[in-house]
Amino acid sequence: IGLLECCARCLIGAPFASLVATGLCFFGVALFCGCGHEALTGTEQLIETYFSKNYQDYEFLIDVIHGFQYFIYGTAAFFFLYGSLLLAEGFYTTGAVRQIFGDYRTTIFGKGLSATVTGGPKGRGARGPQRAHSWQRVCHCLGKWLGHPDKFVGITYVLTIIWLLVFACSAVPVYIYFNTWTTCQSIGNPTKTSASIGTLCADARMYGVLPWNAFPGKVCGSNLLSICKTSEFQMTFHLFIAAFVGAAATLVSLVTFIIAATYNFAVLRLMGRGTKF
Repeated sequence: IGLLECCARCLIGAPFASLVATGLCFFGVALFCGCGHEALTGTEQLIETYFSKNYQDYEFLIDVIHGFQYFIYGTAAFFFLYGSLLLAEGFYTTGAVRQIFGDYRTTIFGKGLSATVTGGPKGRGARGPQRAHSWQRVCHCLGKWLGHPDKFVGITYVLTIIWLLVFACSAVPVYIYFNTWTTCQSIGNPTKTSASIGTLCADARMYGVLPWNAFPGKVCGSNLLSICKTSEFQMTFHLFIAAFVGAAATLVSLVTFIIAATYNFAVLRLMGRGTKF
């Protein structure tokens, strides 16, 4: 087989939808987790420096921020494992679907995956059977999942609903920082507003970030403008925007996974092969 023909067979057998969704998922999760973690740290510093001098006022906020950061750690690990599993499922089911339509060309990865989930060849030698038995147990468990694309559709659907809530929550800090930035723009251009500069404020208590008895809890006028010009505020604002974009990319990747897995499941079911193949 020539090089071009070999490459053509590999391209034909590759699950492009799963590959694109996996790359988008990893990119989105990395952007959301990395930028979100640093943005929360920057928010903590801004609150401590400008909005409250009493630790008891923002003690609960710090606990919430640290909780979200631990959630970010878990999210990154989970999506790395689940995204890899979805990619393997894409190779597994796409090969079966294309075999049905007669244009199947297995790839090296597909061959290895098929051999893995079916147990592979038996080992030889004194330790061969023991290794084969251990691999068979692992591959049998993996094959149960890879052989049921309907389970991936259900799990990914639930995960998409949950991530939709995460996506909505990631828009909240962007909204708060955008309102603060808009207020700073009005202070910097007093001719564009009829209100007095001293009455233009950013109140962290209004958004529930700080309790109502926090002092001062808000910053007004030229002091607020000086905060908006700091690199900490600008960096934190842009990091939250990047985290929001990462959450959106992850949501799109999950929807793509659902579409691809649903199509593969429907074809296999309609062709009389059920959910096992």
